[in-house]
Amino acid sequence: MTGNLLINVEKMGIQFGGLKAVQGVNMYLNQGELVGLIGPNGAGKTTSFNMLTGVYTPTEGTIIFDGIKLNGLAPYQVTQKGISRTFQNIRLFKELSVLDNVKVANHSLAKHSMWSSIFRLPNHFKGEAEMELQSIAFLKIFGLDIYKDELAKNLPYGMQRRLEIARALAAKPKLLLLDEPAAGMNPQETHDLMELIAFIRKEFGLTILLIEHDMSLVMGICERIYVLDHGQLIADGTPEEIRNNPKVIEAYLGEEVIS
Repeated sequence: MTGNLLINVEKMGIQFGGLKAVQGVNMYLNQGELVGLIGPNGAGKTTSFNMLTGVYTPTEGTIIFDGIKLNGLAPYQVTQKGISRTFQNIRLFKELSVLDNVKVANHSLAKHSMWSSIFRLPNHFKGEAEMELQSIAFLKIFGLDIYKDELAKNLPYGMQRRLEIARALAAKPKLLLLDEPAAGMNPQETHDLMELIAFIRKEFGLTILLIEHDMSLVMGICERIYVLDHGQLIADGTPEEIRNNPKVIEAYLGEEVIS
């Protein structure tokens, strides 16, 4: 599944006032890889995602994605370059329908112009029709098409998680960042999610970077794993290497996260 280098992170770090939240992180993903990013709470995992997606600008280091330097780009520009993400806390447009949540992501790739929308030109209606069909197709993949007219807030929790991933995919990324997608799910939902992630990776030829505390999921689907602790990388390797790494075991202080 691996191919050419897609993203290369060198000595990435960020400082808030006198606090170095993340420092000296080196990381890479090849095209088609599924890689995990794990660590205790407060280790800097979501902060790293925020730097990769333009929410934060690193105060040190470089992020090169598909040959382009991302440092200083706004989140919408990063999305246009081909990186999409989900969030640790679900961030849906809860008062919009399930379908409209996915169409919002499609609008970032709209081919018709602002003027065609303002003046209701034929290109506007053609573009809207295409986006609706594409959005419904994504919903079908996630088993959400039957809920397309429901408000997002009315979906069960597990379905809201699926909708957020569907919305991220609708932006047609090359790299998908998943921030604790199994949070709050029961074991069956987690198992189904693991199968879904494996499916969408293969179906769309995606590269995926995954933050997750559920080690059965991480160890079950990730080819490589990076481990953060106190804002620094302390290990990287295969699931087997990470499971037996003394530094990783010590960092979790007895938490049964690598069993």
